[in-house]
Amino acid sequence: MEQKKFDPNSIIGFVLIFGILLWIMYQNQPDPKVIAAEKAQKELVIKEAKAKELNDKVVAEATVAVAATGDSTQLASLEKKLGNFAYSAALPSAKGGVTTIENELVTLKIANKGGYIVEATLKNFERFKKGSGELVKLVKDNNASLNIQLFTSDNHTLNTKDLYFEPTLTKNGEDQILSMRLKAGANEYLEYKYVLKADDYMLDFDIQSQGLNKVLNTSKPLNLEWDLKTYTNEKSISYENRYSELYYEHEEGKSNYLGLGSQEDDVVQDVSYVAYKQHFFTSILLSSTPFEKAELHSTNLVKDDKVDTTFTKQFKAVVPLAFKNGEIDQKMNWYYGPTDYTLLKSYDKNLEDIVALGWGIFGWINRHAFIPMYGFLSLFIQHGWAIILFTVLVKLAMSPITYKSFLSQAKMKVLRPEINELGEKFKKDPMKKQQETMKLYNKAGVNPMAGCIPGLMQAPIFYALFQFFPSAISLRQKGFLWADDLSSFDSIYELPFHIPAYGSHISLFPILASIAIFFYMKMTTGDQQMAAPTQEGMPDMAKMMKIMIYVSPLMMLFFFNSYASGLSLYYFVSNTITIGIMLVIKNYIIDSDKIHAQIQENKKKEPKKQGKFQRKLQEVMEQAEAQKAKDQKK
Repeated sequence: MEQKKFDPNSIIGFVLIFGILLWIMYQNQPDPKVIAAEKAQKELVIKEAKAKELNDKVVAEATVAVAATGDSTQLASLEKKLGNFAYSAALPSAKGGVTTIENELVTLKIANKGGYIVEATLKNFERFKKGSGELVKLVKDNNASLNIQLFTSDNHTLNTKDLYFEPTLTKNGEDQILSMRLKAGANEYLEYKYVLKADDYMLDFDIQSQGLNKVLNTSKPLNLEWDLKTYTNEKSISYENRYSELYYEHEEGKSNYLGLGSQEDDVVQDVSYVAYKQHFFTSILLSSTPFEKAELHSTNLVKDDKVDTTFTKQFKAVVPLAFKNGEIDQKMNWYYGPTDYTLLKSYDKNLEDIVALGWGIFGWINRHAFIPMYGFLSLFIQHGWAIILFTVLVKLAMSPITYKSFLSQAKMKVLRPEINELGEKFKKDPMKKQQETMKLYNKAGVNPMAGCIPGLMQAPIFYALFQFFPSAISLRQKGFLWADDLSSFDSIYELPFHIPAYGSHISLFPILASIAIFFYMKMTTGDQQMAAPTQEGMPDMAKMMKIMIYVSPLMMLFFFNSYASGLSLYYFVSNTITIGIMLVIKNYIIDSDKIHAQIQENKKKEPKKQGKFQRKLQEVMEQAEAQKAKDQKK
């Protein structure tokens, strides 16, 4: 085997190739000066972008450092950017910090930076579960802001939320007066003035200026922007979110709301107040002189109530502050407090309209009957028992209607054999059968509509109560039996999984209410089937009514599982009482033999004069019969 020999030519070739590669790399190496220039250019672009994004925010924050050092050189530099508002940078108060004002009901913290409320705590209300110790805070952790964009005469744009105000706290008796001034000179300033009275959720809030016509461009109004991202405060996020809405009053007393969509926007004129309602708590900005217009925005932040558990809605309002003789003078009020109908009504500013009590007759029943009656009962007895007594009183008031309904069914039941005979006699002539049936009703003194009217009369009561209980803040965190909060669901067992349209827990009061509804419908449906005459299509109708006996309680079970347990308690007690009243009327008051004898006596008398409805129905039937006979002759 031939041995490999050392080849010097190969070694020389490799060295030359390696050298050439080094030379190429060296020649293509970037010039350090070019690299430095490119780096500086990139840094400049980044700085310019940040400066453009933050605008005057960075400069405004720098006023703290200027105030601390008193460096006149820095102040002069700021003056070029801030104009006369750089005067505030030299003030000792031009620094971070908050000023607290409070009474027996609320604690409010107002920040020097921006001059607005950065924390609003309600002292008498706790979050989620009573005893947790965590108080309800409508404003905290930068979830709210108040800003006015200022256009200076030297073409600068500033935002008050980024500038520092000088606080001055004084007292006038029990009133606490906080003046927050953003100064542009010794006698030129923009002022936020807060006045908090004793034992009141409402505080005065004025925005006024002095000498700013020399500093600002006053050719157009200043826009006041109020933002609030609402925290959850209740056990059921989906339930709370359903009742969280943006309300407003406009055009001299008209109340309205944006709606519950994922994104709602509107522009309205002559706005007196804007209310950010969070089911049981509300933040309201009111103006003594209506704003010329308001741009309103509402965004739903709960896409999935198992994930989105911190916030419910994002609210925003933009309103103009008009200059008068070159100055701003806007008298307003803030309200941070409970959504309590009686309390809001006491301010006499139509604020009670934000409480969802229903429209028309439903709202009238709640305002003038249910709210006063329940409010009176709850003064003397515990809330669960107050609901039960309230239910008893409502059912007693409705008992005459219930009696008339049963009496009508009993009369129809007595007449059923005769009606069936007419059905057999005129089997081939349905129109004639209807005419003869109506004559029988009239002769016997029976109104077939009497059984329907009581049900229609009870419908407004049902719907009014459906609106009343979810809006009753007096039920919030009030326990009864196993329910720890009558304003929320009464869970007795947490499921390890989620059932669509039902939830991940089992509430007991809806189960009891569903059982009561089942027996109530079984009793009433059976009586109606016994009383109703046999007609074409009746077998299908009977089958449908039997299905509803089972479907209605099931719907109740699913629909109310996450609703206020106070409402389910009402329906359970209400249907149980109705069943009892039905049994008493059926077994001890209504006598079928007496009714039958009375009907036979009525037949001997002259038929009663038909009512308008019966007369009109008779005329329609006769016309149809005449038309039918005419068609048969052709």
